[in-house]
Amino acid sequence: MSGQRQPTFVKVCGLTQEQQIDWAVELGYDAVGIVVTPKSKRYCPPERAVALADHARGRVTVFAVALTHAETAAVAGHVDIVQIYETADIPNLALASGAPPEKPEALRYFFYDASAGSGVFADIPDWVGEVPGNVVIAGGLDEHNVADVVEKFGPYGVDVSSSVETAPGVKSREKMAAFLAAARAPGRNSR
Repeated sequence: MSGQRQPTFVKVCGLTQEQQIDWAVELGYDAVGIVVTPKSKRYCPPERAVALADHARGRVTVFAVALTHAETAAVAGHVDIVQIYETADIPNLALASGAPPEKPEALRYFFYDASAGSGVFADIPDWVGEVPGNVVIAGGLDEHNVADVVEKFGPYGVDVSSSVETAPGVKSREKMAAFLAAARAPGRNSR
């Protein structure tokens, strides 16, 4: 395990409003995620997802987040990265999975997310710290556990969604700020 490396990349996912993108930019997040799978409580239909991506363009990296590649088809040309839970032969792939990737070198990012977008935190297996490349840990992270995860695994980055909300899809600027501070200051909030 890498350990003690401060993540250079922090993403906030499930944004549904322009104001939330503005907050992410103002606070210093590296990326935002727009969910385009209809199965999500944070689902943005294609027209809305494109409008949000246009609002963010040039200010922050934009991810289209879905379960399958097909779900991203209508928006893929408007985002920087496609984050899905299956492999696809695309140059801007962020694979999300709870299992080790077969070809990590072929990915732009590997998101370890055993929760499959449910936001439930579970123990992270040791192999996550050994995956090469841009490993981002997601799934149930909050301002209270993110520092410990960063210290233990030294990931390239971390991803947050439900723990910075007051209701599904309703982000809190204060919670977003608290998570970012905890992610970038490992050890400070350790239990």
